[in-house]
Amino acid sequence: MSKVILVVDDSASVRQVVGIALRGAGYTVVEAQDGRDALKKLDGQKINLVISDVNMPNMDGISFVKEMKQNPTYKFMPVIMLTTEGADEKKQEGKAAGAKAWIVKPFRSEQLLQTVSMLIM
Repeated sequence: MSKVILVVDDSASVRQVVGIALRGAGYTVVEAQDGRDALKKLDGQKINLVISDVNMPNMDGISFVKEMKQNPTYKFMPVIMLTTEGADEKKQEGKAAGAKAWIVKPFRSEQLLQTVSMLIM
């Protein structure tokens, strides 16, 4: 069975590009449009990794990661932040929330897939 990755981004085009790269590498992709939508998708199903944007309506990525990590099922879930945010303060905030990697948009698919392969359980 392929590994499942939850992609959280308010941009449908970013979700599509990330999804194409991941599916092409053999992963199963679940998509969410913001942090609140992503929390609904974390209904006990097996997710191996999360890729999340930071700036989103309803619930931003860092708030989403903090809330997700409160759930014992997803406490140790590896998270990659994929965002336009490059400031060190934001990166530290993401790391404190539980993000394991930070990729700044625009990104190369190879870079994303390499980071995923290092973190996926």
